[in-house]
Amino acid sequence: MAQKEAYLIVDIGTGNARVGVATPTGDILAIKRENVQYHADTKYEESIYFSPEALWQQILKLATEALSDAGEVCIKAVTATSQREGIVVVDREGMSLLGMPNIDHRGRKWEEELTQKDRVYELSGRYPTSLFSVYKLIGLRNVYPDLFENTTCFMSISDWIQFKFSGVTCYEHSQASETLLYDVEKKQWSAELIALFDIPNDIFPALKQSGTVLGEILPDVSQILHISTEAVVVVGGGDTQLAIRSMEPSTNDLVIVSGTTTPIIKIVERYVKDKNQRTWTSRHIDESHFILEANAGVTGLNYQRLKEIFYPNEGYDVIERELDDTSYSQCVASLGSLIADEDEPLTKGGFIFNAPVSHQLTRGSFVFSILWDIACSIYENYKFLCDVSVHQESYIWACGGGIESRKLRQFLANLLGKSIRIRATYRQASVLGGVFVCNDALGIDNATPVLLDETFPEDHEQFEQLYVEWKNARKTFKQIIS
Repeated sequence: MAQKEAYLIVDIGTGNARVGVATPTGDILAIKRENVQYHADTKYEESIYFSPEALWQQILKLATEALSDAGEVCIKAVTATSQREGIVVVDREGMSLLGMPNIDHRGRKWEEELTQKDRVYELSGRYPTSLFSVYKLIGLRNVYPDLFENTTCFMSISDWIQFKFSGVTCYEHSQASETLLYDVEKKQWSAELIALFDIPNDIFPALKQSGTVLGEILPDVSQILHISTEAVVVVGGGDTQLAIRSMEPSTNDLVIVSGTTTPIIKIVERYVKDKNQRTWTSRHIDESHFILEANAGVTGLNYQRLKEIFYPNEGYDVIERELDDTSYSQCVASLGSLIADEDEPLTKGGFIFNAPVSHQLTRGSFVFSILWDIACSIYENYKFLCDVSVHQESYIWACGGGIESRKLRQFLANLLGKSIRIRATYRQASVLGGVFVCNDALGIDNATPVLLDETFPEDHEQFEQLYVEWKNARKTFKQIIS
């Protein structure tokens, strides 16, 4: 049997690690996933880390399994995408010292020491908080000075994976946007920001463009995975940007990426600043575009974890059927989403329902309220985004695992008053975005994926009233914790 040409794509999200094998035309031949293993660091109030070596062994294991399932393939290229803001630090010998994911807030204690927040926003495109990579470095420097002293390079998680495959360090532009050390408008590391945060100049790798060849696969890695040494390693990028790429939106289109968190993105051609500093502006993975973003924070992770409680042995298809028999008024949830004009997400949340408990309250009522909470959080952030840059199109693109829910797509259409469009790539959007960038690197044309479904708005005025009920519930939880 003739071997199929294919790509190996590594995708490290906040919750899980995935490795896929896909053809240049976008057919996914195999995909394997496992949860990423995190550990708490008790020397900080809120710090999570991972062992880079453990993650690398997990990637090799998943890659081996995916390649076995894919059958007879010839891997032409390897690329990686990952959660944004997460980083790995490396020493002079190329040993990976520590992995700090996006949910690591080891730098929070030192946020208030920064006095030039407006200037940081002006250059970096985001209001400075411990979410972003520089604060992970600051937290490391202040608590583990010896480890920080041994650090000779830091990379985003996806760039680090490409380093493990190729031996070549780099930092891709969309990922560099998340560090607070990068001038988004000028598309370069910012000497001013580096000096402001007092980060050593010599730990910054070269910036590289997504969709370009970084190098060839290392012989020992090719031997472990039985991949040709002629396979090239391609620069990938942030998981949000790769997911967007697989949807093939046009300039000024808006894309909702419903994953562990939910970025609401507008594709723009110029650097956009919000006078109220509510939105982010980042580099896209192409040469010239930016992405303007408001982010609803942790949303999909809430849904995933509560599914494990209420529907531990059933699939999402069972949930959707039960949701069709659930009404809007039985339960309202607020579960810690982030709104663009709030400094911090809610750290306490829950469900509100009538007491005594009604016989009509079911497990479907709780899941229904979770999806409604996600939809309302997206709507809130969408309005802030439109306040910064008007969105005139009658449709919105959507992708990511959360968008598999027909009910969520209908909620969004009803609230936003726009149709919700999905393409055939929407389920595995970031992995298939990896296919697009590999094709770019190898000079292969990408076909525009087909429009799979479009959900149109219904009863917008009724849903506006239900949205007001949700806002009141959110206020209740804010008052409880204030």
